[in-house]
Amino acid sequence: MDEPFSIGVAARASGVHVETIRYYERRGILPRPRRSAAGQRRYGLQDVARLRLIRRCRDLGFGLAEASALLRLAEGQAAAGAVGCDAVRALAERHREAVRARLVELRALEATLGTMIAECAAGGDACAIARRLLAPPDAGG
Repeated sequence: MDEPFSIGVAARASGVHVETIRYYERRGILPRPRRSAAGQRRYGLQDVARLRLIRRCRDLGFGLAEASALLRLAEGQAAAGAVGCDAVRALAERHREAVRARLVELRALEATLGTMIAECAAGGDACAIARRLLAPPDAGG
């Protein structure tokens, strides 16, 4: 049976903060929970599983739209008894490509910071890092 949990218990069980759960409800990512006679939100095991899936997606860097799409795909496959994962794999592959592109950007950023730090370590009257940060965009850096 699907035990009713308070929002605090659901938060602890899923690793998602209470305010984040409320945000997911407002955004329509998580269905609005049923309410107790006193008006408190009540969550079931399926809700906690949804929250865990969203949390894992977010930990992997998926955006909310992607996490929501993955949730819909996972729940749709479970409901249909499907085992195929083409759509899920395609979404994950697109995300991996975005991660790879971001890594290229981060490596370039690391190199720029390394150059700036090396210039600063060389000494001088003015801070090389501050000088580069204050320089107009077309002056390099």
